[in-house]
Amino acid sequence: MSSEDPDILDQKLSSLITRLKGAPSALLAFSGGVDSTFLLRAMKISGIPFLAITGKSGTVPEKDLQLATSFALQEAVQHRVIMTGELQNESFVNNPPDRCFFCKQDLFQRMRQIADAESYKAVFDGSNADDLKDFRPGIRAAQLYGVQSPLADAGLSKDDIRQLSKKLGLHTWNRPSSPCLSSRFPYGQRITLPLLNRVEKAEEFLRSIGIEIVRVRIHNDVARIEVPEYEMALLLKNRQAVADRLKSFGFNFVSLDLEGFTSGSLNRVLMKDPVKS
Repeated sequence: MSSEDPDILDQKLSSLITRLKGAPSALLAFSGGVDSTFLLRAMKISGIPFLAITGKSGTVPEKDLQLATSFALQEAVQHRVIMTGELQNESFVNNPPDRCFFCKQDLFQRMRQIADAESYKAVFDGSNADDLKDFRPGIRAAQLYGVQSPLADAGLSKDDIRQLSKKLGLHTWNRPSSPCLSSRFPYGQRITLPLLNRVEKAEEFLRSIGIEIVRVRIHNDVARIEVPEYEMALLLKNRQAVADRLKSFGFNFVSLDLEGFTSGSLNRVLMKDPVKS
């Protein structure tokens, strides 16, 4: 957690609210994660009229959709769940390194159509200042459809957002990141709905035995499990049950990555063969 001065954090929050007030109305791409939940609360504080949009598809874990829906209901804000079509796009399912561009392109195109049809003046997403330093092909899609990133524009990092979320009483302040399920597929391996469902069920089972942070990377018929080092003992204690259950989902082999959990570990190949976003 960052040790950012509380006064500086308050200034960043004030800057964010001021930026938001500059928009007469807006749509928000709302996943229910740390960043978009914080931005939703900030938009509510700002008082601008807005509609939160959550995309639904096989790439989104069902629990994430439920969390987004319940939080929007709790906050009493306008919220709409829309079906997205990235799984019908060959450019997405073929899983190139810029896969995320095609997913975000689908979402942002649909949001721009809603904004134009219903007279919303801006479209926002939850990208933060740290995202601008990472390999994020979705940012290119945001630029293509004029989607603004108020958190990044206000200079808010992930740690800033977590600290301010805690201050605002948001339950997501310490929530682990939950990227879409397609991030479990190595680039070049085709993404299909049955395989997405397999990964989702595997991760849900691992959480049910008490493992909070986990990724099940799918390498054809092999499940490569990534957990933090401190959770390996629990996983190994239940290794037979884990192997049996994951095989029942369709995996033929179940392995534990001894290097442990690494966010975005499948991007290692990009360091050997860089791809520009």
